[in-house]
Amino acid sequence: MSDIMENPKGGCVLAGINSVLGALDRVCPVYHSGPGCCMQTTAADQGQSGHKNSCFVASVSIPSSNMLEKEVVFGGTDKLRTTIQGAIDIIDADAYFVLTGCTAGIIGDDIVSVTNEFSSKGIPVYPIDTPGFAGDSTLGYEIVWNNFIDQVIEEGVEKDDKLVNIFGIIPYHDTFWSGTLEEIDRVLSKLGLKVNTFFTKHQGIETIKKCSAAALNIIINPWLFKGPSEKFEQKFGVPSLRIPGLFVGATDTTVFVRKVAEALGLDKALVDKVIAEEEDYVYNYLAQAIGVVSWKRFAVVADANNAVGFTRYLANDYSFTPVLVIVSEPIFRPQDKERIIERINDLEYATPPKVLFLTDQYEINKAIREEKEEITLLVGSSNEREIALEKDIQFITGAFPVNERLIFNRTYAGYKGSLTFTEDIYDNL
Repeated sequence: MSDIMENPKGGCVLAGINSVLGALDRVCPVYHSGPGCCMQTTAADQGQSGHKNSCFVASVSIPSSNMLEKEVVFGGTDKLRTTIQGAIDIIDADAYFVLTGCTAGIIGDDIVSVTNEFSSKGIPVYPIDTPGFAGDSTLGYEIVWNNFIDQVIEEGVEKDDKLVNIFGIIPYHDTFWSGTLEEIDRVLSKLGLKVNTFFTKHQGIETIKKCSAAALNIIINPWLFKGPSEKFEQKFGVPSLRIPGLFVGATDTTVFVRKVAEALGLDKALVDKVIAEEEDYVYNYLAQAIGVVSWKRFAVVADANNAVGFTRYLANDYSFTPVLVIVSEPIFRPQDKERIIERINDLEYATPPKVLFLTDQYEINKAIREEKEEITLLVGSSNEREIALEKDIQFITGAFPVNERLIFNRTYAGYKGSLTFTEDIYDNL
């Protein structure tokens, strides 16, 4: 490639695959790669996500074939075979996924034939033959789910009209993923639904195997998961509902609840009761801050999901003025960009902001530095802190990467998360 990107937000596709598997309970990745890939790919995503890493197998603890010159010349399948067996002997996991680094991908090692030797004996070993150079870490989320659909999820499972699957919230690449999934689970559970988040509640490979029983796949993302959702519906007959951006605050969360209720035909009286309780909870707290709040002209730098959610909450629920929104993840399909812009611009009262798609930190900083309209609040990642200090703008860390604070189950999403977001706006004045 002829271009150089300053401070990319994430790593290679292998980093993304590792992050998804690392968030699953009792699942063990096995790398077929060169030395250092385990640590570097973990550092690229998990290491920049509020210092919260996989608690089962992570970083330098991940089994790896550590391919050297000998394996490059003669092939590394023999070494991979012993590495997989060693992982099985030492790590008591419910499933093992063999991942390929760039080295194995370049020389074309056949990892499928090796994993078949174990799976034919009833040992749950699965290949994900997508080398690191195939894309960025966001793609890793879709790669994992495509492989789950092909290899893991069972057909013919009895349907459950109260079960839903949640997709679109990427572990670690969304710094607040744990708290966001917990808030989604909390709200939907009040509607009488059973929720597969896959990455909380110690859900793991058994949950994935049976998730074809769901009545609905809910995709909370304006562009991600298009291919897997179509494949999921074709193979298992589960329809999808796309929510085109994260919902933050009472307004958008209530819209989310009503869309899910309509798709599943839920009891209207129960839905109205839950919404009334949740909105009363939020507005009661906000009412206590009357006279404290102040008007802001804001900019947002975040992935598409959070950029939509933050902008709409601050503009619609809080009457702040949006000036600039920078979507900082790579978006390639024109229709996806149009959907994101439409969602950001669909505001109740505010004039739509300028929307840019930039992944290079130099270009992001330049856009903020040269913005002619005044900005008094910037919501972004740790990468934007420097430009905020330079321009003397109030700054909130709300998007990946986050490297200066520890984050467990914090979230800005949903009803309760919006209160945390609002607190943070007035925490560092």
